[in-house]
Amino acid sequence: MEFLKEHIGLLPRGKALDLAMGEGRNAVFLAKHGFEVDGCDISEHAVKKARKLAAENHATIHAFIADLETYQLPKDTYDVIACFYYLQRDLVPQMKAALKPGGMIIYETYTTENRERGFKGPKEEEYLLQPNELLRLFEDLKIVYYRELVLDNKKAIASLIAKK
Repeated sequence: MEFLKEHIGLLPRGKALDLAMGEGRNAVFLAKHGFEVDGCDISEHAVKKARKLAAENHATIHAFIADLETYQLPKDTYDVIACFYYLQRDLVPQMKAALKPGGMIIYETYTTENRERGFKGPKEEEYLLQPNELLRLFEDLKIVYYRELVLDNKKAIASLIAKK
């Protein structure tokens, strides 16, 4: 959420997609900042909580259940795609295709250093980025912002903003 808050001004206004949105904090934040937001998650419980959070905040989001292993992202649809703390490498080409020209990806998730340092978070290799991997996954887009660091001695992450 902090990364999104810090960089909201860089993102082109319009239609946004929050992938694996969980309980919808980022989706609601985007909606409150003028975006038309779609948010998806595999968990029916999470989607219900996201809808409730949106209602409590007088924000409108289109929250829906989707299994990203099988769901097809619509092409050339979004001005912004947000993905936080979810890693599915084979989804990256779809994310790029789902962006409109000039659209941006904002992405942040854990690196292998997170596990090495014993921080909370996933331990499985498939859910952790290798050094510079996030940068390589989006190297065919214009990289607007990139960092890889240990944040507040609590988590090791990579963060990226890239433009189509």
